[in-house]
Amino acid sequence: MSTLATDLDTDGGPPMRIPLRHFLVAIGFLCVGGVGGIATLTGTPTSLLPLATLHLVLAGWVCITIMGAMTQFIPVWSGVALYSKRLATLQLWLVGTGLLGFAAVLTLGELALTPLFGAVLLVGFWCFAYNIGRTLWRCESLDITELHFIFAVGTLVLVTSLGFLLAVDFTTPLFTMTGVSRIAVRATHATLAGFGVVLMTVIGALYQLATMFTQTQIHGLDSYLQRFEGVGYPVGIFALAGGRLFGVAWLATAGGLLISTTLVGVAVILTRRLVETKVPWTPMLSRYAVVASALAGWAVLAVPTWLTAPLAEAALFGAPRTGVLLGIGVVGFVICGTLYHIVPFIIWVDRYSDQLGYEPVPMIDDLYSDRLAAVDFGLLTTGTGAIVGGNYLGIGSILVAGSGLLMAGVIVFAANILLVLHTHSPDPLSVTLFGRRLRPTATKTSDGTPSSEDPTPEK
Repeated sequence: MSTLATDLDTDGGPPMRIPLRHFLVAIGFLCVGGVGGIATLTGTPTSLLPLATLHLVLAGWVCITIMGAMTQFIPVWSGVALYSKRLATLQLWLVGTGLLGFAAVLTLGELALTPLFGAVLLVGFWCFAYNIGRTLWRCESLDITELHFIFAVGTLVLVTSLGFLLAVDFTTPLFTMTGVSRIAVRATHATLAGFGVVLMTVIGALYQLATMFTQTQIHGLDSYLQRFEGVGYPVGIFALAGGRLFGVAWLATAGGLLISTTLVGVAVILTRRLVETKVPWTPMLSRYAVVASALAGWAVLAVPTWLTAPLAEAALFGAPRTGVLLGIGVVGFVICGTLYHIVPFIIWVDRYSDQLGYEPVPMIDDLYSDRLAAVDFGLLTTGTGAIVGGNYLGIGSILVAGSGLLMAGVIVFAANILLVLHTHSPDPLSVTLFGRRLRPTATKTSDGTPSSEDPTPEK
């Protein structure tokens, strides 16, 4: 059984293919990034492969998933129509093409082409930001989730601008005359991307999803923590980023401490929602439990680093060797857990919702395999723990083993999602990705007789 929010307006969202297409492309980038990560651990072929891998995972998997999720659910949550479906399609192909080219030229060392692909990436992300901004502009009022999304999208514009400048700086030095070093700009770019775009989106989504799918409400202590986070977290992000950009250690320390404090508050809110849940436990909630623990653990471990070395390169994402706890234990598990509901939800609404009450239909959580979900949860949890432990102990074999387990979990997760699409989606994967059928597809008429009529392709 699955919790289904009945007060959501799904009519304002884009066609089913648009968000699903984003998720498919994002999973592809995750798999490619996983291969790059293993290659990095076993012996880096080129010095820039780790940077290419980071972008494949962060910009490819995480950000494209965010793009698809926002495109689908902002109209649903906010009750307003998406501003442009054409931009929602264009943004994906621009970002995907730009990112593939950018990662390729980094890996091959052809740095003269980085500005070209950086420009394509910039335009793609700005198409997304403009589309979401114009959509949210239609809202009469903004709730806590929408405010987080506005901040994240605005920060994305700043992050991609800095990223483009960094891409150009590979071939044409831009920062030598400004008094700001490339290292400082790169640290600011990473800070705003990780904390301002990705984590801000994750927190905003959790406020909506954790209450919706536990059928609980923010109350008591949660309300105070939420209000503090709503102000303290954005201030902390800009203080940390500003301190790193201009080399002001005390400002970076203050920002880091605000980030850690507010994220502990978010972990408390999420834990309380899980404890008070009124629905049966699902794969999504299991992953959210990992998120709450990882978020609190990362925030506490980061405090000594914020106090002593907030400007150090090793402290880019908190305490040294804990970046995986934040990147996989928090962001990765939120995305995996959420996709276990979003993808089946989109397909269920499109295929089965009209049949509800007229004939037996599966529930949302019936569309994916519980067994595969349990297997990937075990692999991802064990792999994350092994990587964290291997980092702290400095044992390379444990790191490699953890990376292998993590990659296996990614493959099982991707297979489970693809099986949902293959089994329940009315369109084959080629149609979901490219928007039109490659050949007439046999269907059945209302009386059960075969028909080879080709449905009208997506325009």
